[in-house]
Amino acid sequence: MPNPIAFPADLAGCHAMLAEKDYLIEQLTDRVEGQKEELAKVAVSLSDLVRAGPVIGTDDTPVTLVVSKAPLPAGDAPKNERALEVIAKARAQHRGSITARMWAYRSITVPINVFDFTVSRHRDGPADFLRGFRGTLMADCYSGYEAIHSESGGQFTRAACLAHARRKVFEACDNHPVHTSVLLAWFEQLYDIDDRGNQLTPADRQALRDTEARPLWSQISDYIDGDTVTNVLPKEQFGTALGYLRNHEELFLTYLDDGLVPIDNNDAEQLMKQVTTGRKNWQVIGSVEAGYRAADLMTLVSSAARNDLDVSIYLKAILDRLLTGDTDFHSMRPDIWKQSHPEAVRIYRQEERRNRAGAKLVRRARRRHAAAR
Repeated sequence: MPNPIAFPADLAGCHAMLAEKDYLIEQLTDRVEGQKEELAKVAVSLSDLVRAGPVIGTDDTPVTLVVSKAPLPAGDAPKNERALEVIAKARAQHRGSITARMWAYRSITVPINVFDFTVSRHRDGPADFLRGFRGTLMADCYSGYEAIHSESGGQFTRAACLAHARRKVFEACDNHPVHTSVLLAWFEQLYDIDDRGNQLTPADRQALRDTEARPLWSQISDYIDGDTVTNVLPKEQFGTALGYLRNHEELFLTYLDDGLVPIDNNDAEQLMKQVTTGRKNWQVIGSVEAGYRAADLMTLVSSAARNDLDVSIYLKAILDRLLTGDTDFHSMRPDIWKQSHPEAVRIYRQEERRNRAGAKLVRRARRRHAAAR
């Protein structure tokens, strides 16, 4: 029988993104529980696809895992070994729940989002997912990624999210308003350059960055390492922002060498909203296995939404095919499936995205024009 506590978490992605379709969720409940192994295989195929790509953006967010009376995960997979270790420690401390993690991995070149559940933020979670990855990882400056990078023998390239650095500088505006205004103006120019580059091919975007963004970074580097900021104490808020920029400058510059790599990780970080919205509905995850199922379902739901599909139609179609024993996972990919099911595409979503992108370009163009006057 399905775990009565765990199951709301199994449908985390559906609750987060299909709140208006609760009736469908109820209808699919028994089917998801009965086809969880088949759904996991689809999720694995999407994970392999993301890992094979040249660029991955990743982020994570906490979720609450019940450990007091929850069933333990079966099998000897490394993830289960870590889960058993963490749960045993929590039970020994008489804790009813622990803070687990839901991770998102967003491909840049194919419209697929993959979610992964782990019982902690220990680096073995992303290390397991990234095993075999040879591209560029865009993320925050979490020290675990550096450890994973070193343990892999440098098999992938690291890139850091500039939005994090910009946010730290912005938050220090009251501390050193002159210094922060200088840096924020440069960051604004860097984003304006990339906005124009978004309309270009990766090769042309990289050429644009070489011509216009790299000289700006030289000015930023000279500024944060120069005599101008010698009056800033390391423990001041702006001093902390400077330290963050200096310590990770090489990672911030990674995007200049590859037109496929974004300037920041905002798109991947936006995926965390899907988890947090769902978390408000299901509150807790009732078991480790429920966490795995939640991640698998969120992978399908989020990827379908990214492809502007009516998620209810897509999910039912995939469950129907899995029920027949179909294992053609390639054709189940949302971006492939939509090509033969145009009736499931939500045209208004495409129009909304184009309108938002167009409005953003206009705002930035007006700002550049005003600055040039």
